[in-house]
Amino acid sequence: MAELAAAAAARESEASSGEDEEGGGEEEEEEEEEVVLTPAQLIRSLEQAWMNEKFSPELLESKSEVTECVIEQLEHMEENLKRAKKGDLKIAIHRMEVERIRYVLSSYLRCRIRKIEKYFPHILEKEKTRAEGEPSVLSAEEFAFAKEYMANTEAHLRNMALKHMPPNLQKKLVAPSFLSVPKPNLDSFVFLCVKEKQENILVEPETDEQSEYVIDLDEGSQHLIRYKTVAPLVASGAVQLI
Repeated sequence: MAELAAAAAARESEASSGEDEEGGGEEEEEEEEEVVLTPAQLIRSLEQAWMNEKFSPELLESKSEVTECVIEQLEHMEENLKRAKKGDLKIAIHRMEVERIRYVLSSYLRCRIRKIEKYFPHILEKEKTRAEGEPSVLSAEEFAFAKEYMANTEAHLRNMALKHMPPNLQKKLVAPSFLSVPKPNLDSFVFLCVKEKQENILVEPETDEQSEYVIDLDEGSQHLIRYKTVAPLVASGAVQLI
């Protein structure tokens, strides 16, 4: 973690020197709005995003800024390890930390790719209808991958099956109403830990005999609850999936 702290300090120093040279009121306003994370906070943000993505049934908002910062920090740590003296016990400890962070990052990105491959029609349709100003769940690279994956899937199915069918049936099968679009199961249940106290959370009934009711989520408490009920809390960071 010492390397992370050094890298973060260097990045902050370079950013502050650049802002001093530019000057002006606009730069000062941007500096005030920028959120600066310590190395420990950065890793916690990555781990939280990883856990939420791993246990959420749907694709969550992309944390591309966090992943890019973590990749830069890993590169900096690798450079420091190369310059370290051979035989130093700290090298093995720091290398284990690098591998741990790299595993979390890789697992997070693989989890997102699996969801994109599984739900790509739904994700792209949702991206199409996204309101202006609403954050995208896909990074630029993930959006390009999803579009390419859809095009390749359609081409494969067309070449392997559709072109061998009668022309009238081909037209019916390519019509939007005949396309089966898989969607994530938002009614699945998830475990969560409450990070910020929440009051009056509306819970939908599980059977026809039951009625809606409200619950309070105390900070630090753990619950098993329908994902759809707490999806906005997951997005805001008020709860953590576990």
